[in-house]
Amino acid sequence: MSYRWVDHTAELELEIDSPSEAGVFAEALAAFAELVADDRGEVAERRIELAGDDRAGLLVAWLEELAFLAETEGFVPEAAAIELDATGLRATVAGHGGRPPHLVKAVTLHRLLFAPDGDRWHARVVLDV
Repeated sequence: MSYRWVDHTAELELEIDSPSEAGVFAEALAAFAELVADDRGEVAERRIELAGDDRAGLLVAWLEELAFLAETEGFVPEAAAIELDATGLRATVAGHGGRPPHLVKAVTLHRLLFAPDGDRWHARVVLDV
């Protein structure tokens, strides 16, 4: 699995490559965690359940939820046990309380992609920062 950030003016584009659909969501969490990393605080856990008609929309909802938790609760994610099915995503996210920087204003639909690429999955999402 891998991800990389692509700089844009007032935006960050996240490109993800993974051998599985669930791996795309795990890599998105790892990238977001890198973005909002801070000093480690008290261990915390959150349960997230999201519904979605397609994987691309679900990826947007996933990152929006992570940004919301960071903004409103100071929750910094570190890892997740992720379950995907035809109707959505369920995850137990491990992390810690902290003071993450408030960088993500929105997760956009601009250049959104979530698609198979041979035997791998490729995704792209743009964050407004």
